[in-house]
Amino acid sequence: MTDSPMQSPPFPSPDNAALQVVVSNAIAAVHSGDATMEEAILHAAVHGWYEGHIQGEDQCPGCDFRGGLPKNTNRG
Repeated sequence: MTDSPMQSPPFPSPDNAALQVVVSNAIAAVHSGDATMEEAILHAAVHGWYEGHIQGEDQCPGCDFRGGLPKNTNRG
């Protein structure tokens, strides 16, 4: 166990395929004029967060860490 209240790195990992698609789509939307930079960033952030949630659940079933004090959480 580490001193960190989190046992795993942040999710999704930078090499996550779904995250790469989200980022590529955001870039393409800006380049094509379908979205402003702000819209593309917001879209990528929301979908990236969701992909991280999915990956986190897969990595640590039963964990409920949400940034609170370690004594108030179940870290698997």
